[in-house]
Amino acid sequence: MKRRGSKFSMPEGYCVKCKAKKEIAEAVEVTTKNGRKAIKGRCPTCGTVMYKILGGKATPQSAPPTPAPASEPAKPPAAS
Repeated sequence: MKRRGSKFSMPEGYCVKCKAKKEIAEAVEVTTKNGRKAIKGRCPTCGTVMYKILGGKATPQSAPPTPAPASEPAKPPAAS
């Protein structure tokens, strides 16, 4: 399978320190506390941390099902 000569594009974000749009170096996809996807990396010029929030919610990780707690068997009524 051949690549069509197109260069792999890195995610682009805004560097607050350089005040310009630049490609994010060392980009890593992360998930925020509220479940959103984001890309975190560094500015290739000044090294400032760049952060770009992506659209949509992250898909939940498939966790193994937890077994239901075992209920205690019903006690027979006491005979009088």
